[in-house]
Amino acid sequence: MKKLALHWQILIGMALGVAWGVSASSFGLIGFTTDWIKPFGTIFINLLKLIAVPLVLVSLITGVASLSDISKLSRIGSKTIGLYLMTTVLAVVLGLTIVNIAEPGKAFSPEKREEFKAQYAAATTERSSDAEEVKQQGPLQALIDIVPDNVFLSMTDNSKMLQVIFFALLFGIALILIPFEKAAPVNAFFEGVNLIILKMVDIIMMAAPYGVFALLAGLVVEFAGDDPGAALELLLVLGYYCIVVTIGLAIMMFVVYPILVTTLGKTNYMDFFKGIFPAQMLALSTSSSAATLPVTMERCEERLGINREITSFVLPLGATINMDGTSLYQAVAAVFIAQAYGMDLSLATQAGIVLTATLASIGAAAVPGAGVVMLVIVLQQAGIPIEGIALILAPDRILDMLRTTVNITGDATVAMVVARTEGQLHPPVLEDIGITKS
Repeated sequence: MKKLALHWQILIGMALGVAWGVSASSFGLIGFTTDWIKPFGTIFINLLKLIAVPLVLVSLITGVASLSDISKLSRIGSKTIGLYLMTTVLAVVLGLTIVNIAEPGKAFSPEKREEFKAQYAAATTERSSDAEEVKQQGPLQALIDIVPDNVFLSMTDNSKMLQVIFFALLFGIALILIPFEKAAPVNAFFEGVNLIILKMVDIIMMAAPYGVFALLAGLVVEFAGDDPGAALELLLVLGYYCIVVTIGLAIMMFVVYPILVTTLGKTNYMDFFKGIFPAQMLALSTSSSAATLPVTMERCEERLGINREITSFVLPLGATINMDGTSLYQAVAAVFIAQAYGMDLSLATQAGIVLTATLASIGAAAVPGAGVVMLVIVLQQAGIPIEGIALILAPDRILDMLRTTVNITGDATVAMVVARTEGQLHPPVLEDIGITKS
């Protein structure tokens, strides 16, 4: 009998994880879940992060070297970055439009606002201090941060993925420029390493259903605590805000991306959605674009038919600089907080939010919670009280899961469009019958 497809296995694992978390909160099994189940989710995340840096390094080197000439690299690079910037700006503008129409911040009473501020004061202070360090840096610090002074040190920190990408691009370009006979053994070595890493992805993904079960079980008991009703009450109070963010993310997912996929990518969006679905479920579970990257690359190559020459360049870059969901969330959250404080933001101020949120999303690390730190910078630029971030911390973990799903879908969309314009699409060679290659 055929195995269940990967996305069904992940969905079942997620559903069982939520069910276990709710039951554990109700029957006093919080300690057991935290001590004996949640660690397996952490192990699964660590496995994905373990191969993130090697995957980006090796796939970019092989991808750039396979382009064979600098002009092709320049053409693909300009298309990729241009599309990423376009979708990010579109996401911010969409977020601002929706939040100004819905005005969710005006639903907060002063009493509830003070309650949230007191409850999350410590977390707000921590995020504010992190953002202040970023704000005090010079205007060109972002460029400085891209160039590593020790690439081996950069490889030990997933948050420094841009530095790894820079080194990989430089290495790949150098491979193109040296004589072919000298570069051939190096290319063969990295091609072999790339195959090994992809096989490691296959092995790790065999544990995906169990990993997401443990992740969701731990998340639910952490959120609910001893009183499951407390989490529900908190979500109901902030429900309007969450709905506004979710609507914006849904428009990106089910309107903007389908238009790009069908018009520029000339691909049926249902086929695209089916191909990328397991990566979306993993992004939903992990809230990390970097952790999901290995699966995103595998699905785009094997199920969407995008040549590795494109995926190895576009997707690692997208996991680092393309944060459509994060930038939309920042726009909605900033105006939401301003509305909660009774502030009316001018058109110029909101235009500043567009620019700042776009730049901040590029600098956000592809790890859970990074968007909140970047949000503080957006708030400070717009003159919005940063203390208001306490209002949105409660549901942020849930929204982080949703916006990460949008982020990786945007990455795959741009990869599809670039591949189509470069003639780098081929029919998928594998049927989606299981979690391993046939």
